[in-house]
Amino acid sequence: MSQKAPLSFTLVTGLMLFALFFGAGNLIFPAMLGQSSGTNLWSANLGFILTGVGLPFIGILAFGISGKNDVQSLVSRAHPMFGLIFTIVLYLSLGPLFALPRTGSVSYEIGIKPFLPDGVGFLPLLVFTIIYFGVACLLSINPSKVLDIVGKILTPLLLIFIAILIIVAIINPMGDIQAPIADYSDNSFFKGFKEGYLTMDTLASFAFGIIVINTIKDRGITSKKEILKFCTKAGLIAAFLLMIVYTSLTYVGATSVELLGQLGNGGDVLAQVSNHFFGSGGAVLLGLIVIAACLTTSIGLITACSTYFNKLWPSVSYKIFVVIFSAFSAAVANVGLSNLIEYTVPVLTALYPVAIVIIALTFLHPLFKGRSEVYLGSLFLTLIFGIYDGLIAFGIPKNPVTEFLTDYLPLFSVGVGWVIPAIVGGIIGYIVSLIKGQPVTN
Repeated sequence: MSQKAPLSFTLVTGLMLFALFFGAGNLIFPAMLGQSSGTNLWSANLGFILTGVGLPFIGILAFGISGKNDVQSLVSRAHPMFGLIFTIVLYLSLGPLFALPRTGSVSYEIGIKPFLPDGVGFLPLLVFTIIYFGVACLLSINPSKVLDIVGKILTPLLLIFIAILIIVAIINPMGDIQAPIADYSDNSFFKGFKEGYLTMDTLASFAFGIIVINTIKDRGITSKKEILKFCTKAGLIAAFLLMIVYTSLTYVGATSVELLGQLGNGGDVLAQVSNHFFGSGGAVLLGLIVIAACLTTSIGLITACSTYFNKLWPSVSYKIFVVIFSAFSAAVANVGLSNLIEYTVPVLTALYPVAIVIIALTFLHPLFKGRSEVYLGSLFLTLIFGIYDGLIAFGIPKNPVTEFLTDYLPLFSVGVGWVIPAIVGGIIGYIVSLIKGQPVTN
């Protein structure tokens, strides 16, 4: 008989989820959002919260109702090959292509760069990333319980420091909020919506959802109703805390522009704000905590990616994957934080809509009785328009196709033109499945 989760267990799991989503790298995006959105910070922040907090929360719920135990089996509802490819791309994005190098870049930007003279060149970043990912590699080869303990200490320390910084900045703001820049003048909500992609937390929810499901099943709670209820409560705890932190950091970033000017990235914003309020001692403390917190995050990412790919290709040992991912991440991190974020945007612009539609279809799964054609039709058109949005984010010049879609496809002009095609693709898939017969429910 399935048990019920006690309140204390729900609270602990909610805090665990918050710690998983709140990687130190996520600090940089709301701070930069505030700088750019200025007086439109509240609408931009709402958009950011929807994709940076709301969607990850819904992603956790999707796993709760799906009954699946891993990402690949969930996504394979569309097609086994699609499930395999999506899962590989997901782990590469969360690992060596984007999220993993970002831990090194953020650590350098906040923990090292503020204490170096201007114009030092590429050498300090190169040396730091070699040391940083070398340590991460060694610890990932033989991960131990010590890392769990360190992580449990570092996350609270980081939160305490950030909480103090936020409170001081709100009580004694650095300056008046300035006018918004660029796209934040007219489409601040949708601009913030797309900036939320950069947290990568919706993608991470596919991996974290497994952790939550396994955690509750280990406690003897197997009823689908109880699992969903547990996921909802734990997810709401994590979502509430994330929303408070992100909104506060957005405000801090917005009030910093008058004194600091428009800076290159959120890491620079946090470092300078910390230095302003607490002096060099505060900046050093923030830097050390962020480096350590990023290191524990990177070890978790290296371990997760290496475990998955070792399972996929057993002929290559886990340790070899650890070395490969660590070395590759060190190389990518040397493009610098601002460039890394710039290169990440087009890929996430293409990938995120697919993840969002997978989550939506998971909730609607009983409605269309799991017909794989619905998944394929919706995801195919979503991917096509997501890729095109990604090309626009990459900077392709205006052309007749872009002009046509801007004029006739709803929401395309604000960067979410994939929504209508996703719905149309699902409808077409449903009609095809009715013609073929034999719906698949899994």
